[in-house]
Amino acid sequence: MSDKNTGFYGKTTINCRGRLLDLSTPRVMGILNLTPDSFFADSRHKIIDELLRSCEKMLTDGADILDIGGVSTRPGADAVGEEEELERVIPAIEAIAKRFPEAFLSIDTYRAKVAMEAVGAGVGLVNDVSAGRFDAEMYTTVAQLQVPYILMHMQGTPATMQQNPKYENVVLEVLDYLVAEVSKLRELGVNDIILDPGFGFGKTVEHNFQLLQGLDALNLTGLPILAGLSRKSMICRTLNVKPTDALNGTTALNTIALLRGAKILRVHDVKEAVECVKLMGQMQSIS
Repeated sequence: MSDKNTGFYGKTTINCRGRLLDLSTPRVMGILNLTPDSFFADSRHKIIDELLRSCEKMLTDGADILDIGGVSTRPGADAVGEEEELERVIPAIEAIAKRFPEAFLSIDTYRAKVAMEAVGAGVGLVNDVSAGRFDAEMYTTVAQLQVPYILMHMQGTPATMQQNPKYENVVLEVLDYLVAEVSKLRELGVNDIILDPGFGFGKTVEHNFQLLQGLDALNLTGLPILAGLSRKSMICRTLNVKPTDALNGTTALNTIALLRGAKILRVHDVKEAVECVKLMGQMQSIS
């Protein structure tokens, strides 16, 4: 491709409300859960001051994006109403945006209204685990907002996704699904799209490893890839550890994801992910 914003893997910059985020070097997204039932307890935050301290640490450790979520999407998570989600995330976004205006903020939501209000409060990206399936207004809302959209694959819903998920070829099916959804978003005028294959969302451990092995197939789209592997069950079940003990496994799989073209690592542990990116960059600079 000849566009100055493109390279071997396609477009390398995204426009976050007038600010460009360069993805030619992989970036790290820190997870900020404002939920009482997140699967990884250390990532939960209830008090704004505590949240701001966590943000400061993540940014100091090298996070480029902070992903703020008010609804847990773990299997069997309790349902949360729209107003409660807004009450959880909007004051937090306003506080973070005021304290750290240089930070790129993302809202982890599948609701169009939450996305709209979050962008108004200071968010620059929308991260939707449902790919618009849970709210028919999401795609048109993102098009109206003109912010980057993280498009994720999930088989089923959070309540059903781990009930015997099946694929003939998980890599090709995920790729086909994402390509079809990208076409819908393009027709609506969404310019910046990031692909998330949805590790752990409607996939068995075997499916997840097959997807990681074939992750570079998503590079055919020319769109940036986000890998959300942090402390997930594919690590815990393989190593027979709890999420609290899955950092080493996370780093190992993040390295593989980078080798296969991932441009964003979504993680609980920023420092270790940043080190992983730096080491990979050093290796590639001499190859």
